[in-house]
Amino acid sequence: MKSFKALVVRESNGTVNYQIENQVNESMLDHGEVLIRVNYSSVNYKDMLAVQKNGGVIRNYPMIPGIDLSGVVEESTDSRYVKGQSVLVTGYTMGMSHTGGFSEYARVPSSWVVPLPKNLTLKDAMIYGTAGLTAALSINALEKNGMDPKQEQSILITGATGGVGSIALQILSKIGYKDITALVRKEKQIEVAKKLGATRVILLDDFKFDKKPLNKQTFHFILDTVGGDLISSLIPYVFYQGSVSVCGNAAGIKLDTTVLPFILRGINLLGIDSVNISHEDRMTIWGKLSEEWKITDTTLVNQITFEELSNTFDLLKEGRHLGRTIVKI
Repeated sequence: MKSFKALVVRESNGTVNYQIENQVNESMLDHGEVLIRVNYSSVNYKDMLAVQKNGGVIRNYPMIPGIDLSGVVEESTDSRYVKGQSVLVTGYTMGMSHTGGFSEYARVPSSWVVPLPKNLTLKDAMIYGTAGLTAALSINALEKNGMDPKQEQSILITGATGGVGSIALQILSKIGYKDITALVRKEKQIEVAKKLGATRVILLDDFKFDKKPLNKQTFHFILDTVGGDLISSLIPYVFYQGSVSVCGNAAGIKLDTTVLPFILRGINLLGIDSVNISHEDRMTIWGKLSEEWKITDTTLVNQITFEELSNTFDLLKEGRHLGRTIVKI
């Protein structure tokens, strides 16, 4: 194989730097049964952390980041995958301890590979990426715990114009939920959230948090994407036997609450992991995303090139990033 282009993160004397390198060769790619010619990747919060010093994502250097990719099989020693087949990969340790998707080529274990669903394009797959998978897993978990579009229920989405939140908002609106509140940080996000399907939008600064262990029952279900003090403050507002899904930590990793919402109201706290879920569960969720939950035609998405990755990382770091950003490889 000729040399190819990739974004490479290197560490030297305690300093972490990244740049596009045009002469990467196959020997830099980690092990795996399937070699993929990458068509698209996507940019996630974890990808931004991967290029930071002490970001807590990359385990060893040098590393090609990118936790998502879609592309075409170039070579495979696993008979389930053949040259020319369209596939996608998200999660596991890709872009962390295993070379990832910000590259023209990637090699991965065959157990990580998902055949591209028939109703999705390679671009669609990355419009979703890890963010879409996480949003769908969150909705799936909440519905297993009683969230139902046929019921009169109030649903709150935090970080509603971000990657996970914007997709969750669109899916919920599409499948028939009528009372969806979006919680956003900035005024310019209000109209965005409404266009994505929110029936009501609350500015974070306008929400009057009361630090009581239990507060007025306001939301039946919360789909949280940011974690930290925000979700800690919102848990006391959940209805009896309501549920909260938690999938992000942009606002911090600490959860400061009491046991009272759980033992007096029977509230469920549902942890959402999209990294290590089983292949069977992945296939189920990707099936939903390609059929009844498909929203790629209306998703807030920005397509960039390799050279624009740095600016997107800055937007994510500063909390100014909206929707989804995909990288055309």
